[in-house]
Amino acid sequence: MSDTIYISDLDGTLLTKNAVLSDFSKSKLQELLQDGLLFTVASARSVVSMGVALDGLKLPLPIVEFNGAFISDLESGRHEIINSIEPEIIEDIYQIISSFKCVPFISSFNGAEDCCYYQEIINEGMEWYLNDRLFHQDKRLRSLTKLTDSFRDQIVCLTVINKTEILSELEIIIRERYGDKIQTYHYENNYAPGWHWLTIHSYKATKAQGILTLQEIYGLTSNKLIVFGDHNNDIEMFKIADYAIAVDNATVELKRHANHIIESHEVDSVVRYIYQDWSQQTSLKLV
Repeated sequence: MSDTIYISDLDGTLLTKNAVLSDFSKSKLQELLQDGLLFTVASARSVVSMGVALDGLKLPLPIVEFNGAFISDLESGRHEIINSIEPEIIEDIYQIISSFKCVPFISSFNGAEDCCYYQEIINEGMEWYLNDRLFHQDKRLRSLTKLTDSFRDQIVCLTVINKTEILSELEIIIRERYGDKIQTYHYENNYAPGWHWLTIHSYKATKAQGILTLQEIYGLTSNKLIVFGDHNNDIEMFKIADYAIAVDNATVELKRHANHIIESHEVDSVVRYIYQDWSQQTSLKLV
């Protein structure tokens, strides 16, 4: 077994443009995992969505989901760590969102199960989000007449979908008021171009913090950490890594924080890199 932990983002990094793990990547990862590879993923996705994308993989470590809002077991969906937004600020953030004539999707944990609440679908970007989850039979979906009824849960993410100019202004206002209590991410949906997402989390919910917590819980703080990403929400985990690798299709800003740039996510570049690096390390130990 290698002393290295490999952690990858999913969309735009490990997955193809069709949001699937290629047959090559899946079979190669299955082979490496059986041989003792320490590998997991850190994503903005939920554990439900990640389970669909990674079906067939038995990961030895928990996954970091919702950009660090949860640290969870992929197979069972059980949350080991929950970083929820402080309850006293949820209603005010919701009112700010409403003042922009936006309606968020609200992701939460109600003490027994994960929920994804929605109300009115007001644009094509939101319609894509809902249809994608319906297609994958996402059991978290809950339709509410009053979204505020969800506030009794532990809220881990508010997802606002609209055009970038609206979300940019909304993000500025929310960060000005609650910048020390929340973390925001603003990015385009690669699968529905032109529609952007603004996600709002607890300030504790970052991929970096999730990874550090995972390392501490599992006694892996001395292991070498190699991470892979493509977008700006990967910057913080790049900063804590021993070696940070961006795919060629990554944002310019993320590439500035990378130690190395590999080929596009469309050619299985992450798994090819892991295979080569891990094979070199394990073969050296056998010599």
